[in-house]
Amino acid sequence: QVFLVEFGGGLVQAGGSLRLSCAASGRTFSPTAMGWFRRAPGKDREFVAAIGWSGGSTDYADSVKGRFIMSRDNAKNTAYLQMNSLKPEDTAVYFCALSVYYHRNFRDATAFGSWGKGTQVTVSS
Repeated sequence: QVFLVEFGGGLVQAGGSLRLSCAASGRTFSPTAMGWFRRAPGKDREFVAAIGWSGGSTDYADSVKGRFIMSRDNAKNTAYLQMNSLKPEDTAVYFCALSVYYHRNFRDATAFGSWGKGTQVTVSS
């Protein structure tokens, strides 16, 4: 079993920055990708960003492209989400996810088998 723990959420003013971390632990595994999703109050969970574990290729939702940067540290089994120019509409619980299988679309939450419990990000106007 793989365990994921998110760090770095909090309260920030609009225009500010936060950096989320997601540390993976547990049985020996080789991730194919990690992703970040979020759920805002009253809304469905949505894709934010994903990163290929070996090559480091990234994909972003249009709503965060140019503001958020996802990276990973393979040695530490940790993924990061640098969030800049935050907006009130970025307020949500942010979840990290990990996949050990190849999937044609990592924007699809079903591609990920392991999930963290989430960290709250609140952006005040």
